[in-house]
Amino acid sequence: MEGNEMKKNANVSINIRQCGNNVEKMIRRFIKKTKKEKIVEQVRERRYYKKPSVAKKEKRLKAQRLRMREERKRRRAQERRNRKNK
Repeated sequence: MEGNEMKKNANVSINIRQCGNNVEKMIRRFIKKTKKEKIVEQVRERRYYKKPSVAKKEKRLKAQRLRMREERKRRRAQERRNRKNK
């Protein structure tokens, strides 16, 4: 865990009654909840040791990609608004 990041409890449970006794629906719901909690990604990430410098670099690059994505999204929305106004 990094500095001020808090540990989350990942208690994912599915009740058979919620899914109307449908096992496939229950499995889909379980998979969706585990993806939302990012349990699988966390296990994969912690499988091997990662040097703090590498973790910082990956975190920085991820934030940069996210900023670029948001910027592209904002530009597309602006272009759509401009097209509508013409």
